[in-house]
Amino acid sequence: METLLRIFEAYPILISALILTGVTVVPYILYENWKSAKVQKEIDQAKKLGLWEPVTIHPKVNRDICIGSGACVSACPEGKILGLVDNKSMTICASECVGHGACARACPVGAIELVFGTERRGVDIPQVYPNFETNVKRIFIAGELGGMGLIRNSTAQGKEAVGYIAQDLKDNPYKAEGVIDLLIIGAGPAGLSATLMAKKERLNSITIEREDEAGGAILSYPRAKVVMTTPADLPLYGKVMSREISKEALMDLWEDIIAKTGIKISTKEAMESSERKGDIFEVKTNKRVIKARYLLLCIGRRGSPRKLDVPGEKSPRVMYRLLEPERFAGHKLLVVGGGDSALETAMALASQEGTHVTLSYRGDAFSRAKALNRTKVSAMEEAGNLDIMLNSNVVKFEGPHVYIKQKDSLVQLENDYTFVLAGGVAPNDFLKKVGIHVETKYGTR
Repeated sequence: METLLRIFEAYPILISALILTGVTVVPYILYENWKSAKVQKEIDQAKKLGLWEPVTIHPKVNRDICIGSGACVSACPEGKILGLVDNKSMTICASECVGHGACARACPVGAIELVFGTERRGVDIPQVYPNFETNVKRIFIAGELGGMGLIRNSTAQGKEAVGYIAQDLKDNPYKAEGVIDLLIIGAGPAGLSATLMAKKERLNSITIEREDEAGGAILSYPRAKVVMTTPADLPLYGKVMSREISKEALMDLWEDIIAKTGIKISTKEAMESSERKGDIFEVKTNKRVIKARYLLLCIGRRGSPRKLDVPGEKSPRVMYRLLEPERFAGHKLLVVGGGDSALETAMALASQEGTHVTLSYRGDAFSRAKALNRTKVSAMEEAGNLDIMLNSNVVKFEGPHVYIKQKDSLVQLENDYTFVLAGGVAPNDFLKKVGIHVETKYGTR
C-alpha cells in the first residue's frame, strides 16, 4: 500500500490519467463490443432466414475506408439494412433495401455505393448512361426497368430523362409530318412524371399504357396496401409530400394530377414491336402505328407476370393480381408466391369473412418479403386464419381442385380461385431485339 502511495505521489498526473482511462475508455470499449456482437447476431439471423443476400440494388461497403461514423445506419429509412461490426459498417438485411441511396449520401468518406446483384446472384440491367439514354441512340429508360423502383427515384428519373430529350431536340431540331417528338411507354410513376415534363417542355408526345388506367405496378397491389414513399416534385403539379399513403389514395392522387394538368394517357394500348427506319422509330401497338424520334421506356422490370406453366393454368379461376379482396369472401383460395405481393395478397384475402386461404411457396422461408409482412403472416397462421405450405409447388389445376407437391407428398386442395404472384418476366427479349445491351451485374454498379 505504501508503495502505491509513493508511486501516486511521484506520478500523480500519470496515475490520474490511468484511472480516468479506466473509468471512461474501458466501459466505452465494452459497450462497442456489445453493440458489435448484437449486430453480428442480427447478421447471423438474417443469413439463417435468407435475408442477408440482396435481391437487387443494395449498398456495398468498402470497409477499408469506412471510419465507423454510423451516419449510414442513422440515415437509412428502411431500418435494419446496415449496422456496425468492429466499428465498420456491414449489411444486415440487404434483401430489404429498396435503393433510397440515403446511406451513400450520408457517408462522410464515400465508403458506400449502390450496386446490383452479388458475386453469386446476378441481376440483369439494361445499359443506361447518366442521361438515361441506352446504347441505342434516342432510346431512353427511366424508373424500375433501369434498376430504380422507388416512387421518388422513378418520378425524378422520368422528369430528368425528358429534360435531356428536350435539350437534344433543341440542339437537333427535326420536323416531319406524322412524326412526334417523343413516345413514352408506360404510365407508372416514371411515365407519369415524364408525361408532365414533356408537356412542360411543349414536346409533341404520346404516352401509352397497356393497363386500363395509369399507375404501373401500383395497380397490382391489393387494395388498402400502404405504399412507402418520400416527397416528390412533379412538373406542372408541384410537391407531393406524402410519406405513407394507401394504394387508393395514391391512385386518387394520380387522377388528380392528370385532371389538373390536362395530360393525356392512352390506356389499354400496348406496344407490340418497334422498328427503326433511319432517324425514326415506328412502334406498332395493338391500336395503331406511332412514328417518333425518341422513345422513353418506363415499363418496369416485371414485364408480363411469371406463370407456373402447369396443366389447367389457363382456367379463369387462375389470376395474376388482386384488386378487390372482398369479392372473394366465402371462397377457398390459393396464393402462390413468396414476395411481398404474395404475402400481402394472402393477408388481404384471409381478412375477408368466410375465406379459407392457403399460401404456397417453393422456398423454405419468405426471404424476399419485408420483416413486417413475415411477422403478420406468421401471426395469421398461428391464429388459424391462414395456412402456409413451404417447400411446395403447384403441379396442376383440375376442376375445383389444385394439386400441390410438398416434399414427397402430393396434396389435393379444394380451390375456387388461385392468385399467382411469383414475380414477372423481365422484358429482356424485347430489349435485345431493339439492340439494347442487357448486362448481368454481379455486385457492380
